[in-house]
Amino acid sequence: MFNTIKRKLITLFQLLLVILFILFEEIIWEGVAKPIYSYVHSLKVLQKIEVWLQRVNATVILVIFVVMLASVEALGLYAGVLFVSGQAALGVMLYLTKIPIAAFTFWMFRVTESKLMQFGWFKWLYEKLMQAIDWLKSLEIYQNTMKRLKVTKEKLKQGLKRIKAKYFAKESPFVRRIKRLYSSIKRVLKRD
Repeated sequence: MFNTIKRKLITLFQLLLVILFILFEEIIWEGVAKPIYSYVHSLKVLQKIEVWLQRVNATVILVIFVVMLASVEALGLYAGVLFVSGQAALGVMLYLTKIPIAAFTFWMFRVTESKLMQFGWFKWLYEKLMQAIDWLKSLEIYQNTMKRLKVTKEKLKQGLKRIKAKYFAKESPFVRRIKRLYSSIKRVLKRD
């Protein structure tokens, strides 16, 4: 009995980790942060900052990075507290505000990774984090969830294509009706 409860608790814990990871990776990172990261990465001013960061001492970079990362995580936690305490709109707004800062922090990590990895403890923590992510992705529950998510995303894409073809094609009946309505309104307004 104890083993059954233990196994179910471990499975529940794994499921929660998988859901949180998928939520972060698929929705927040892929949908919001990655486009912001790409935009941030393309900014010319950041190319100048990148050159400057290459000349800065590794310890200074570590301090800047840790402060930025801690700030981003603190904002995320506070946004969660606001959300749970009933101030959902404020929590969501704060969380969305932190995403550009997180994208900049991620960009800074990528640009200064070799300097940050000079610190043994930092490298060890990073490697452990990557191992934890690899372990999470190796779980059967993660792989099954990702397969289902992929199927669901494909069904949504197909549904959106059907809606677009049916209602928003250049010569669909829906578009023709909207154009006629627009023309009618335009004629009425010209008369007045």
